[in-house]
Amino acid sequence: MTEQSTARPDAPGIGILGTGSYLPEAKISNEPVAERAGVTDEWIQRKTGIRSRRYAADDEATSDLAVHAARAALASAGVRAEDLGWIVVATSTPDQPQPATACMVQERIGAVRAAAFDLNSVCSGFVFALATVAGLLAQRAAGTTSPPLGLVIGADLYSRIIDPADRRTAILFGDGAGAVVLGAVPSGRGIIGSHLASHGHLSDLIRVEAGGSRAPASARTLAEGGHYFKMNGRAVFEYVQRELPRAVSDVLKAYAVEPDEVDHFVPHQANGVLLGTILPELGLPRARTHLTVAEHGNTSASSIPLALDEANRQGALKDGEVVLLAGFGGGMSLGATLLRWTGPAHTPVRSAAAA
Repeated sequence: MTEQSTARPDAPGIGILGTGSYLPEAKISNEPVAERAGVTDEWIQRKTGIRSRRYAADDEATSDLAVHAARAALASAGVRAEDLGWIVVATSTPDQPQPATACMVQERIGAVRAAAFDLNSVCSGFVFALATVAGLLAQRAAGTTSPPLGLVIGADLYSRIIDPADRRTAILFGDGAGAVVLGAVPSGRGIIGSHLASHGHLSDLIRVEAGGSRAPASARTLAEGGHYFKMNGRAVFEYVQRELPRAVSDVLKAYAVEPDEVDHFVPHQANGVLLGTILPELGLPRARTHLTVAEHGNTSASSIPLALDEANRQGALKDGEVVLLAGFGGGMSLGATLLRWTGPAHTPVRSAAAA
């Protein structure tokens, strides 16, 4: 369990300069999903609050969605790919085991100076990646006249790893990608700090059993369905109900932010019914919760940046407001990040090359 702050006295903060997202064209209603899973549209909505989700086209992979989201985030920030110092793709559905999907993104967007790597913390991956890149940027920012930039992408194609006949998982997941550009912002703005936690003794609650070094791909693993995503839904619900309020409380206390100071809450869009049950327990009396799960489904590591980009494009996030991001997923892992939004009233501190 770790807390990380990017704050440095008399130095710019590290904050979000721009957001972007991408959803595949194919919008899938509950009816075909319900038919394959042996349930009904009404059952899916009652259990999850989900009405539709997006599925990638046959010729689309995780990197394709990630590239679209990355380009949108760069355009939102008004910076060039050549000025990126790091690219991190949070994903548990990479294009292939090797190389890193982030390296494919780097080449396609022309980020010739960036170090690129993937990070897999399943549905909490975006918050883990955000804390990682913010820490790298803060380390480099001190004493530089041209602060570096980072690109954090959450991207997943769960339509490729779900068993369409498994009603516990097939009804939940969709595909998508979301991205943010991170860089130096004026003091008093940007990321306040992050709280990350993992509970490895519960790692069997969410899993894909085959395709790794313990159970290499074979005719047997394929026949046994070992490459499908599996989840103990009840145990996951209990874990989130127990641990998410604790993680929110811990990050607020660690950085001396009062619950009523939080203006916006952007959680992982796991399940609308789950979120509806837990939200009152978080003790955030003024926070506006941003939910996209009804139309997007659970898009794993991309769900938080997708919802954040929608809120940003709608103009819901105002300069100086406190935003809380919270992810939870396989591992089991949780991550929460507090940030003070940088709006048009404050011009981000960007590299000279990007000016």
